[in-house]
Amino acid sequence: MTIKKDSPISRGRFIRDTALATAGFYIVPRHVLGGRGFTAPSDKLYIAAVGCGGEAENDIHHYANAPKKNAVMAFLCDVDDRMAAPRRKEFPKAGFYHDWREMFEKESSHFDAVSVAIPDHNHAIVGLNAMQLNKHLYLQKPLTHDIYEARILTEAAKKYKVVTQMGDQGASCDGMRILKEWFEADLIGDIEKVYNWTNRPVWPQGIPWPDRHPAVPKELNWDLWLGTAEQTDYIDNLVPFNWRGWWRFGTGALGDMACHIIGPSFKLFDLGYPTEVTCSATTLYSGIFKEADYPESIPPSSRLRYKFKLKNGRDLLLYWMDGGFVPDRPDELDPDVNENEALADTPEEHDFEGGSLFIGTKGKISCGWGGNHPRLLPLSRNRDVHIPQKYPRVEGGMDGHWWQWVDACIAGYGNMEVDSPFVGYAGPLTETVLMGNLLIRSFNLRQKVKKKDPVYGTLEEYDTPGRYITYKWDGENMRITNFEAANQFVKRTYRKGWDELKL
Repeated sequence: MTIKKDSPISRGRFIRDTALATAGFYIVPRHVLGGRGFTAPSDKLYIAAVGCGGEAENDIHHYANAPKKNAVMAFLCDVDDRMAAPRRKEFPKAGFYHDWREMFEKESSHFDAVSVAIPDHNHAIVGLNAMQLNKHLYLQKPLTHDIYEARILTEAAKKYKVVTQMGDQGASCDGMRILKEWFEADLIGDIEKVYNWTNRPVWPQGIPWPDRHPAVPKELNWDLWLGTAEQTDYIDNLVPFNWRGWWRFGTGALGDMACHIIGPSFKLFDLGYPTEVTCSATTLYSGIFKEADYPESIPPSSRLRYKFKLKNGRDLLLYWMDGGFVPDRPDELDPDVNENEALADTPEEHDFEGGSLFIGTKGKISCGWGGNHPRLLPLSRNRDVHIPQKYPRVEGGMDGHWWQWVDACIAGYGNMEVDSPFVGYAGPLTETVLMGNLLIRSFNLRQKVKKKDPVYGTLEEYDTPGRYITYKWDGENMRITNFEAANQFVKRTYRKGWDELKL
């Protein structure tokens, strides 16, 4: 379906829209009342939400509960009635659609901005079409499923000049500002290494492709859910959450948490693209001499090492660990200190979804995901830290991440900063995160080879040519320069009927 651009509003259409609003169907957004430059006295942002359950529920509630009450949920869209039902009950005046394309086609004059929280494989197609309609965009992390898609969305944000924000709320937390103040105060010297880890995956991963395909639930439009993904028979228990463990739809532990956890380093050190990356991941076999059933499933654990060149010319090594891997216990932790409590995101709740450990020439700092709750090691050092506040905090901290976007949209493009814009931050960060997935997939590439054994004769085995390589990354051109087979994972082919991304 071709999405049409907004057309000039005729007097007749204005009267019709105003009448509908008075009847309580929806309130006419600001630009309908007099062009895109007009700011209504109500100063409201009218949002169309694509996705209603899971993280989308969290997003929608943050908009609806913004302190200034300046966001209106104008439209809701979801392919699954089970996910949509609670939100439709909460927002009975919001229009509802199953297909975001139909909503964009019919209602684009009646909302100002789009919020997207759906499975990773459909992020880019919805986000790009929203920007091409000149709608401001809040898009959940990771921005996209593929590296190429992230680049396209970044370029689109530049071209269409809309306010963009990725859903990595940790970018707005106080901890990010505290870390910046501490680093600039030289509390731990030059940063040489950063270890990052997560408790993910917390969904089935590293398992054979299901061979059972029951009937599609009547509440779910499976074809719309598939969207750009290749044609697939319905898989039970995949929706609404377990799709994350399959390459066809998700991006695994990296996609789920790395934007949150690597983000602080990326922002605080202005990292840009890595120059080289190494990888190891769980090996998945269904049998020694048998075709594997596992290639579609993301390995249950992985480790990565990125190398970045800092602005001062020094190298920074950034490590990623998931699936149970964690860095060695810091020597600065007393033996009787519980490591989870000492390094947790919020020690009051003993939450341990992941974190970072910064290794400097003069000390160490740990923090939770998003830079939350930073602390010096040993913990006793924190009693003597009195660094003046240098950077203003975001009102509401992490909660303010959503409110900040709403305010910036109302202010208009270029009039207010946000913490995770696509250009200059979220786009390049997402490319770097997904480049890690490119390595994981390349690490487990296998090819059949025949080898001669002095005892057993000629044997058919598998070779793994993508292992034990230091991958050289040309970030500007999105290419591995020393292992061509890896580049097949930069961009995927969309399912027939779904157009490729074009600016």
